Amino acid sequence: MSKPVGYKSPPEKSRWKKGQSGNPMGRKKGTPNLRTDLIAELSEIILINEGGSAKRITKQRALLKSLAARGIQGNAKAANLILNLVLRMPDPEPDDTIETPLPAEDRALLDAYIAKNLALKGGKP
Repeated sequence: MSKPVGYKSPPEKSRWKKGQSGNPMGRKKGTPNLRTDLIAELSEIILINEGGSAKRITKQRALLKSLAARGIQGNAKAANLILNLVLRMPDPEPDDTIETPLPAEDRALLDAYIAKNLALKGGKP
């Protein structure tokens, strides 16, 4: 007795064999994916007229300027979108060039810790 053929039940002779891929060749190497295409598109430079002078900016910057302008004019969706973008952005990494001096107590603790560990390893303080 044969199994029924129809929706979600193709004929057994045309089914994939166990372990056989439906796309054995896969995507061609070097074919850009959506992320790559989107980054390339948004990083293209365009000319805009701002304040009576032509400026060269990326499409990404132009989109953000347009979105911010619509939000300022009262478009609630645009304002909500730009605020959500701001909230999703990670905090900027701290600037290592600014050095804040350690309090004397903390500096003494740190020096004692370093000296102890160097002594255990046989190094010089």
